[in-house]
Amino acid sequence: MIFDKVKKFDIVFDSPEVDCPPVFSSGDVVSGKAVLELAGETKVDSIKLHAEGFAKVHWTESRSAGSSTAYTQNYSDEVEYLNRREVLLQADHGDLTVLAAGRHEFPFSFQLPEETLVTSFEGKHGSIRYWVKVKLHRPWATVRKIKKEFTVIEPIDINTPSLLAPQAGTKDKLAKVWYHNFGQVSLTAKIDRKGYTPGEVIPIFAEFDNATSRSVVPRAYITQTQTFIARGTMKQKKAIVATLTGDAVGARKRETWHGRAIKIPPVGPSILQCRIIKVEYMLRVCVDVPGTSKLSLELPLVMGTIPLHPFGSRTSSVSSQYSVNLEWLRLAIPEQPEPPPDYNTIVSEEEAEQNMTPPPVEEDFTGILERPFFAYVQEFRFRPPPVYSEIDPNPQLYNMRRRCMTY
Repeated sequence: MIFDKVKKFDIVFDSPEVDCPPVFSSGDVVSGKAVLELAGETKVDSIKLHAEGFAKVHWTESRSAGSSTAYTQNYSDEVEYLNRREVLLQADHGDLTVLAAGRHEFPFSFQLPEETLVTSFEGKHGSIRYWVKVKLHRPWATVRKIKKEFTVIEPIDINTPSLLAPQAGTKDKLAKVWYHNFGQVSLTAKIDRKGYTPGEVIPIFAEFDNATSRSVVPRAYITQTQTFIARGTMKQKKAIVATLTGDAVGARKRETWHGRAIKIPPVGPSILQCRIIKVEYMLRVCVDVPGTSKLSLELPLVMGTIPLHPFGSRTSSVSSQYSVNLEWLRLAIPEQPEPPPDYNTIVSEEEAEQNMTPPPVEEDFTGILERPFFAYVQEFRFRPPPVYSEIDPNPQLYNMRRRCMTY
């Protein structure tokens, strides 16, 4: 049969590294070849390529229309980012091409749109995918298809003023059960910037003032929120990706964090430019108050792909942002990581009451490392000490001082 003549049909991308799939961004050239191995001479109508890229979301919700009727509501939407077609092989005037037995390669090359694309993503209710599909058309035979995905990662440079800006906030709460007041708990927290890359350590500067008659426990979490949007409705999936627990703060006591370290695990970059899928991060500093809801402060984070320049040419105004407290440069080893708690444990009762009609939220941790998330580990480097010259830069002043000392 004619199907037996096709021994291999594959797509191979050009990659600078062996066994390492290429990663692209907007404006890059995607190149490779379609490989066809035949066991015998074969007639071919054409070989065509179709490159596509889509963001798609889909989920269903059950609705009740009464005591005995129910139906399912579907939500879906998509955004197109890439749609390109090429003909790799086709004879003139509709004639057939006869290919001899053996290996045949058909190279292809096309440029991704210059407009900003969106980073590849895989989630429970949606995805952002890019792929190349090649079709082999032969007379009197079923069309053979081969499809291979490639990864797009849009760079996010954290060396921008908005992402280098410090993030800070203050909150307080009156701890009470029924009509009995236990006192007030206050929380102030600050981080040196908004943008980070996976693998970095976030130093947290915080102060916890416990004016109650009970001990409280300070904690910090890095959370990821995936938001899927379709037909004006949202569905969210939240997870905790890192945790930090501090020492208990006794009654009428105050505790200060001088750059307590929480490390960012290998997570995907933030996705903020897609209309139907968003991936956002938050640093949440909380205080567990016995007998009442938590006191919680949120500081927004952006996970980038281009790390902080170790010797960068930042201005003095930007550099001054890091002069508040440099104790974190000691690179203290972070606390032993704890298993992530359920996201509900850091959501206050007040927030739950305010969100009685929010989009459904799913909390789990399985999607936090779903492909194609890549870790961009920060390489920590520090400025070398200044060079001290053995030659006095101001010899005249030195000689004047010597003459004064001789008298």
